[in-house]
Amino acid sequence: MKPLLITSGTVVSAAGRGLAETADALRARRSGLAPCDFAGIAVGFAGVVRGVQAHRIGGSDPRFDCRNNRLADMALTTDGFDEAVAQARAFYGPERIAVVLGTSTSGILSAEDAYARADPATGALPPSFDQARTHDLFSLPRFVAARLALDGPLLSVSNACASSSRAFVDARHWLETGLCDAVVVGGADSLCRMTLRGFDSLGLVAPDRARPCDAGRRGISVGEGAGFMLLEREGARPGARTMARWLGYGVSSDGHHMSTPDPEARGAIRAMLEALRHAGLDPSEIDYVNLHGTGTIANDAMEDLAVHAVFGDAVPCASTKGWTGHTLGASGIVEALFSVLMMRDGFLAGCLGVEIVDPMFRSHVLTGNRAATPRAIMSNAFGFGGTNCSLVFGAA
Repeated sequence: MKPLLITSGTVVSAAGRGLAETADALRARRSGLAPCDFAGIAVGFAGVVRGVQAHRIGGSDPRFDCRNNRLADMALTTDGFDEAVAQARAFYGPERIAVVLGTSTSGILSAEDAYARADPATGALPPSFDQARTHDLFSLPRFVAARLALDGPLLSVSNACASSSRAFVDARHWLETGLCDAVVVGGADSLCRMTLRGFDSLGLVAPDRARPCDAGRRGISVGEGAGFMLLEREGARPGARTMARWLGYGVSSDGHHMSTPDPEARGAIRAMLEALRHAGLDPSEIDYVNLHGTGTIANDAMEDLAVHAVFGDAVPCASTKGWTGHTLGASGIVEALFSVLMMRDGFLAGCLGVEIVDPMFRSHVLTGNRAATPRAIMSNAFGFGGTNCSLVFGAA
């Protein structure tokens, strides 16, 4: 496929607000995970973004106010992203910039809070609860478009933990068909009671910090995050800077099980091979694989099998969820931006907290940071229901 330019990007997670803080945390190997006390729920560790509760969204309808949109707003107003979009808007026109975003739970915390205040006699929710602008899955792209003064087409992608990775594919399709000239792509997922208690009920939450790829790993740490990129065609806008290039993608849906990955990794392998094909790259030309690497026994074992099937033990790989926790539908965009930072700053991030790599693993798992000059990185995102997405990014 013809590469697309990433002309601006921004990220917010427990690792930090913005590209500079995030890069510093990655290089310093400083985790953002802390004991979970969110909404009074003490379940393992969590990746909570500092300042979300106090943040106030601006420049748009206040009825959009919810934790998920606050998180998104924090990212939009960081790293000069809103200013970069304004420049693109002035060139293309507001109706020619699309918004394609991924989220798995959107503003469900608002619905949880509203339900707690329901009329005990009638069950009616408080009049102040605006389901369409908070809880609804379409709330996020509507809010972002309003915040950035964009009038192009909007799409919300809710594809489990591959949501914001899969959003890239739809964004590309829209650009290819001429529906738009640029796309704000990415996503946001914020903490809520349902995800914390839900993953805990499945026995998937680690009692300590998540340790992907470790022989003694015990599960995930739930996190939250938001990130956005501006995608444009090469040469379309004179003077547009290039952060990185998006080179290829691969998607599959194996439908093995609602919550358990295919132990034979067939869908994951297919997604990675398709991403290489679209990018026109040989496996040896990938310098690092950013694993989905949640920290569960089954997920990490499946992904090791998949990575080894495609790359053998020649290409270093690691999970960055030790910094952020599993940011669910936002993990694709958050970790895509981590990949861009590694290419920009010349290093590879190894897994955090690994004492002994699982001796059954055959891929090349990094457990410490390494100075390098990566030119191409593959970033994986796999979700419940057997949805798989692999993205390949190239250095500017």
